[in-house]
Amino acid sequence: MDRDIRLKRLHFRAHHRGVKEADLLIGGFFDARGHAWNDDEIALFEDLLEEQDVDIMAWAIGTETPPARYAGPIIEAMQVLNYVPIAR
Repeated sequence: MDRDIRLKRLHFRAHHRGVKEADLLIGGFFDARGHAWNDDEIALFEDLLEEQDVDIMAWAIGTETPPARYAGPIIEAMQVLNYVPIAR
């Protein structure tokens, strides 16, 4: 599949999780980082989006340890939380 199409699909999936908090966290992360990912990182994020929102959010805020397959640069970048938009 074409890279641009994959990224557009991931953008939609990252921003339409069903819970506003997850949309902001996961969608905001994708917006901040997704454009720079290589094909392996895109595939890992695609797999990550199959997980439950509560699990992804717990891994991002550090209340749960992510499974070994997700441990690494993507989860580490997600744990920084500087990509979450804050309404002022």
